[in-house]
Amino acid sequence: MKNNPPSRQMSLIAFMQAQNCTNYVGSWRHPASMSDFMTPEYYQRIARTLEDGKFDMAFFDDRLAMPDIYGDDHRETVAHGVRCVKMDPSTILMAMAAATTKLGLGATYSTTYYEPFHVARLFGTLDLMTKGRMAWNVVTSLNDSEAANFGRDEHLEHDLRYDRADEFMEVVQGHWDSWEDDALILDKANDRFADPDKVHRLDHSGKFFKSKGPLPVPRSRQGNPVILQAGSSGRGMAFAARWAELVFAAYPNLEVGKKQYAYFKNAIAEAGRDPAQVKVAPAVKFVVGESEAHAQDKLALAMSTARPFDGLALLCEVLNVDFAARPYEKPFSDEELASISWHGLRDKVIAKSGKKNPSVRDFVEASGRGTVAEGPNFVGTPTQVADQMEEWFNGACDGFVIQALHTPGSYEDFVRLVVPELQRRDLFRKEYGGDTLRENLGLKRPQPRDWRRAQDALLAQKAKAV
Repeated sequence: MKNNPPSRQMSLIAFMQAQNCTNYVGSWRHPASMSDFMTPEYYQRIARTLEDGKFDMAFFDDRLAMPDIYGDDHRETVAHGVRCVKMDPSTILMAMAAATTKLGLGATYSTTYYEPFHVARLFGTLDLMTKGRMAWNVVTSLNDSEAANFGRDEHLEHDLRYDRADEFMEVVQGHWDSWEDDALILDKANDRFADPDKVHRLDHSGKFFKSKGPLPVPRSRQGNPVILQAGSSGRGMAFAARWAELVFAAYPNLEVGKKQYAYFKNAIAEAGRDPAQVKVAPAVKFVVGESEAHAQDKLALAMSTARPFDGLALLCEVLNVDFAARPYEKPFSDEELASISWHGLRDKVIAKSGKKNPSVRDFVEASGRGTVAEGPNFVGTPTQVADQMEEWFNGACDGFVIQALHTPGSYEDFVRLVVPELQRRDLFRKEYGGDTLRENLGLKRPQPRDWRRAQDALLAQKAKAV
């Protein structure tokens, strides 16, 4: 007799980087980390492990410059290996796709430094070539170093970036709607390749973009790539509520997580969307061992790989501020704080330090950037780790973004030790539910112009309320 699947299961996403380390800089120094990160085999090895563990997706974060804001110099960053290698993730995803058949694959592309047509065509093609397994992580980028690499004098102001990103999304979604599902005919005998009445021009003309169309890429079996987003500021969460289908969260603890989860799900509903069709997954570091003592030993080894410069370089990168030119104890003024690029991290430091105007020291200590202390951390035996995951899953999230402290061992440990315990508790699948990323995430396949109808309905509802 076939058992009915549980009504709700976790989503598991691996947090990847196309660089010399994971998101934890010290990982490259770990004695068990592989060093062939410039080869396809490195990423394919991880991809096969994740697919064996039935992960939903491997997702790549990205920046468009190495962390060189500290002291306005890249030399120390290169010397210490602080994320100084940054390859294009979309190319690496194709190598991983060739080694897998079910694993979802996500890449980060910026709405500030790319064009909508480029992104629509790239990700539409990737979705076809992976048979419906692609996701696009939408970011607005962070700092002046990225701006300089694209010929700009400075990075766009925070809210203006999101205004641009909103229109960017409208153009990309519009291009993905170019082809109706049944537009292709492929009738060789009668010379009918496709129905021209089912292929549409966009003719967009807005504040930031003009784009004609139609996109020369037909729709994939999952409709279009899944939209990922990680906005943590008020403006960023509003953007995510409007567009995202999977949101990466940053919770300092369970109590805050429950509040943010409820708040965000409500924001999705207010944006006229179904909260059940948007997954929320906090990023968490995992250290698991056959015994609690073994797990603590692993944690201590990972912690020993951090260096003081790591945090300074990474903070300058994400805040777009040069700490090298500033006294360590001097508080930031209100004006200086307002100019900081990453509002979410700034607000986190203010809250955690209890200071309205924190100093460089406060940013280093309260953020934990570049160290294992930048939590949360789930550490222990498979049972202990699964207990923590289950507690968070019941009220604070729909799944987890798994951060590795070394590669490929962190992922191998998780798949070997934690996944079977989650499966035993009926919290995670034993087999993939489908072939596309949407199917495995439990997301509906969008029809052309679904997003536009939802936006029009929301605008009509707001107008009626007024």
